[in-house]
Amino acid sequence: MGIVTFVDETTSGSRSDGWGLEIAEERLAVRELIRRRVFQEVAEYNARTPGVFQGLVQPEDTERVLNGYALRTPRRIDPETQTELALQAFAGNGFLVLVGDRQVTDPDEEIELELGTEVTFLKLVPLVGG
Repeated sequence: MGIVTFVDETTSGSRSDGWGLEIAEERLAVRELIRRRVFQEVAEYNARTPGVFQGLVQPEDTERVLNGYALRTPRRIDPETQTELALQAFAGNGFLVLVGDRQVTDPDEEIELELGTEVTFLKLVPLVGG
């Protein structure tokens, strides 16, 4: 059992401090890694319902604000729906997944989760005017 550290970065240069998630398996498909990350984010949000969701992808019926996504009407977020949005974003190059220094492109690829594994989610920022 080990801790996988998730870090968010953007192409504009911002980088989060990262946070850890305990994962028992030594190998895991990228799809499952994304699902577990999203489920954890949603569980933390639903436990507090702070009004601003800070997560990998934007939930439906929200608007982007400085530190996340503001819900137009307070509600619980569905983790299954949010996972589907995240997998669609991954497939559509909304973000890249880097395990260590290696980019992973196949959601079904199994990755080794060694002690101290860092998974970076690089959110791609659309170019203005292009």
